[in-house]
Amino acid sequence: MSKVEGLAEIVLWVADMEAALQFYRDMFGLEIMSPAEMPNKFLMAAKPGGIPEMIVLVPHPHPADYFPRHKEKRVLHHLAFRVDRRHYDELENSFIEAGVEVRHGVHPVLKGVRTFYVDDPDGNEVEVIGPSAP
Repeated sequence: MSKVEGLAEIVLWVADMEAALQFYRDMFGLEIMSPAEMPNKFLMAAKPGGIPEMIVLVPHPHPADYFPRHKEKRVLHHLAFRVDRRHYDELENSFIEAGVEVRHGVHPVLKGVRTFYVDDPDGNEVEVIGPSAP
C-alpha cells in the first residue's frame, strides 16, 4: 500500500516566465498562489485534502539558447492534468484555437479515458486526461 496520498508539486525550469504563465495560468486556468514579488511562481492545480497540488515555475539560470527546448534533450517526459468531460473539450478547443499543436493518444493503462498532449513553451509535454465522451 502506498504511503503517498498524491502529488504536492511538480517543479519546472522555464526560460521565459511570461510565456510559461500564459500557458499554465491562462490556458489551463491555474491560480497563482505565490506573492507577485517572488521569482518562482507557484500555481495551484487542485486542492484535495486541503494541501494544494501545484506546478512551480522556476526561472532557468542560463540563457534561453542553453535551455533544452527540444524533445530529444528534455529531462521531463511529461506531466498530466486530470480534468472533467466538459473541461477536456474546452481545453482541447482552446489550444486548437490558439494554434498549439494538439496530439492524441490512447492511455496504456487507464480505460474509459481520452487523452491529448500539448507542449509548453519550454518543450515539456503536458497530457490532459478526461473521461471518454458519452
